Amino acid sequence: MRTTLLALGTAAILAAPAFAQTGDIVETATGAGSFTTLLAAAEAADLVETLKGEGPFTVFAPTDAAFAALPEGTVEDLLKPENKERLTEILTYHVVPGEVMSSDLSEGMTAETVQGGELTITLEGGPKVNGTAISQPDVDASNGVIHVIDGVLMPGA
Repeated sequence: MRTTLLALGTAAILAAPAFAQTGDIVETATGAGSFTTLLAAAEAADLVETLKGEGPFTVFAPTDAAFAALPEGTVEDLLKPENKERLTEILTYHVVPGEVMSSDLSEGMTAETVQGGELTITLEGGPKVNGTAISQPDVDASNGVIHVIDGVLMPGA
């Protein structure tokens, strides 16, 4: 387990130049270039200002590819004004209050989300949140940390 976390830390350091790490969570995600769907969803749900706020926040951030893997029409449907409440529920399920770094993760640990649900961390075979791979941990932002994930987490799933 310690080897896995050390490898993750090294990978994060080597991958770090891909992110503008001096900005807040929104600026950092924007600078990465692979979170346009997440950022559009945050805007549609009126969460941008919150994610630019003081924090700290831990965001498990799905990439554009993660959103693209959802069933056809899902994202478009969620972005409709009449689905704002459901979109907000999904997005806030990806956010944990406080700053949780990969070195803080342990097998089977749980974390309560801003949405009120619970996320479960597993480490066997690489770090995962609710079974979804954390492909790039510990992307620092001025108001928290981003962990890049390979899927979209759905509350109650």
